[in-house]
Amino acid sequence: MSSDCASTHLLLAGIGDEAALGIDGQIAAVTELGWHTVELRTVDGIPLADLAEAAFDHAVGALADAGVDVVAVDARIGGWARPVTGDFTADLDELDVLARRCARLGTRYVRVMSYPNDAHGPLDPAAWEAEVLGRTAVLAHRAADAGLVLLHENCSGWAGTDAERMVRLLDVTGGAGFGLLLDTGNGPAYGYDNHALLRRLLPWTRNIHHVHIKDAVLGPDGRPDYRDPGAGELRIAEGLRLLLDHGYTGAFSLEPHIAVRPHENHRDTPEECHAAFVRCGRALQRLLDDSVLPRLGGKQAVQDVQDVQDVQDVQTVQTVQAAR
Repeated sequence: MSSDCASTHLLLAGIGDEAALGIDGQIAAVTELGWHTVELRTVDGIPLADLAEAAFDHAVGALADAGVDVVAVDARIGGWARPVTGDFTADLDELDVLARRCARLGTRYVRVMSYPNDAHGPLDPAAWEAEVLGRTAVLAHRAADAGLVLLHENCSGWAGTDAERMVRLLDVTGGAGFGLLLDTGNGPAYGYDNHALLRRLLPWTRNIHHVHIKDAVLGPDGRPDYRDPGAGELRIAEGLRLLLDHGYTGAFSLEPHIAVRPHENHRDTPEECHAAFVRCGRALQRLLDDSVLPRLGGKQAVQDVQDVQDVQDVQTVQTVQAAR
């Protein structure tokens, strides 16, 4: 199954540095799966915006020679290492660099987060919210001017675990230069139900432009134990069916977190990283072929549409009550 398989029209990709540090190894992993698309986070262990020009030029050339496209790049903007009290200039500067580099890579999607509070000197809830909304509006405006779309991931930050807050971000940006990235497996690490979040966001499927695929079970210590797609307990197949039934047309991008977990500074041997990535890619293909695509539409989809309508009805009532 290729990344642009004619029978499914699905775009499959993966975060390349989960397979290999260098760009050649990242390309080798996705092409071994028959895919022609990669998501870039780091190259040679260096964030994309910090790569020296010569190293970036090499990456661009290697991708072009291999016929591999870039579907998105992952920024550190608003991420788990950049609290809301940090220097905003760092995020603006990173966005400026990525705007130039995305133009060369042929992609417009940039993954961002929404600023965790400062653990050492936290802002009060109202100030945290105001700062996040203000920064996000500025960033989205700059992104739109550069032809980019910032994609907020359900991960670290003010809106990382809360669908209503994600919608607030959409509202404050007016949708210009801003959208959502849904990760299927971040819930266990941040203490929320991934599938419940996905269902709450279904009325805004048109604003979800990208999906990360990972699966997990909770270990005995309460921490996530990451598994191949479909081998965990996060209802991945059901979630992907819901997204497709509600009009999702973006990429499914593999982020296994099995051999590589950046926030833990964990990385297995190069051979283990490559093998885990390819194994998980094949598991994702089987999951789509066996448990997702054959079951699209039908009675379950009708019920899901009704569930979404119920959510919208509740939100309408809440909005009216708040206005009184």
